[in-house]
Amino acid sequence: MILTAATVITADAVHSPGHVLVEEGLVVGVGGGRGGVDSLDLGDAVLTAGFVDIHCHGGGGSSFTTGDPAEARRVLAAHRALGTTSMMASLVTDTTEALQSQVRGLAPLVTGGELLGVHLEGPWLSEHHCGAHDPTLLRDPKPAAMDAVIDASADTVRMVTLAPEREHGMAAVAHLAARGILPALGHSDAPYDVAREAIDAGASVATHLFNAMRPIHHREPGPVLALVEDPRVTIEVIADGVHLHPAIVQDVFHAVPERAVLVTDAMSAAGAGDGHYLLGPLGVTVQDGVARLDEGGAIAGSTLTLDAAVRFCVKVAEVELAAAVRAATIHPARTLGRDDIGDIAPGRSADLVVLSPELEVRRVMHRGTWLD
Repeated sequence: MILTAATVITADAVHSPGHVLVEEGLVVGVGGGRGGVDSLDLGDAVLTAGFVDIHCHGGGGSSFTTGDPAEARRVLAAHRALGTTSMMASLVTDTTEALQSQVRGLAPLVTGGELLGVHLEGPWLSEHHCGAHDPTLLRDPKPAAMDAVIDASADTVRMVTLAPEREHGMAAVAHLAARGILPALGHSDAPYDVAREAIDAGASVATHLFNAMRPIHHREPGPVLALVEDPRVTIEVIADGVHLHPAIVQDVFHAVPERAVLVTDAMSAAGAGDGHYLLGPLGVTVQDGVARLDEGGAIAGSTLTLDAAVRFCVKVAEVELAAAVRAATIHPARTLGRDDIGDIAPGRSADLVVLSPELEVRRVMHRGTWLD
């Protein structure tokens, strides 16, 4: 199959026009110019790699936090229809027993290649910035306690968000890094020097930068500055106009264009409309597309999808199209060390998204097959 489009965006080039050769579920060729008389001409479309979301809790009315494989597949299908062809499942703060059950439930989807892994967002978070996490379940990140959840299913947990200023925090960061699990700094009240120490210990991801963390102050910069200034750190960005002002999104892309990663932090209401939902054990009301806890009113994830995040970056925050696309494709793939997804390049999975000039999703290809 040869595809031709007005624009083809890869990790290191923008072809206008461009073509892609797909064979047996893989990309086997890509380049500038049209693909010839036998190609499928996609016209004025923008062709990108399938989007990669490393921080998502649910969508389509379903949630990863139940640990139910059937429900997890409904989440995947809802986001895949809008271009997200690879996803990591994020879980929220809960009891050790509940998290163990959820990890075990999702493990077959990880080993089967349907999920990129599991992200534990809690319970090792700051009570001062707990956001949509049950504060009564928060606890210190003792490595042994973390292992009790991680070892519920081997090689399933890929990332853990924690507050390094909590007791045992630094030991936990180093322990995770030694196990090959990404330590992410988030939901944290860490001072600047503590954040720097955590990065040196192995913290390599900023969980939804600015949100649920100590803000920048001119006498105490907090974790934000430490995370942005260090080239070892991937910066998660929720570009929905609710979590971050457009100017902040624009500034992050100006400051760290090669490290910005678009994430949805989506909960079950993504693609399902307003109403009442659960995020883990907590009740959430979604009104006008904004999710907030029933008790306290804190923002409770989002109803975002990655195609909408790309559109917001380009049309509202005035981010260059190629930069926004790469933040939704190759950057998250690199964060997870995946060289089989996230780019239109020979040997990569034929996961492709066909966007209109207005960046609306027209078609999605997953592993060489067009979705209905």
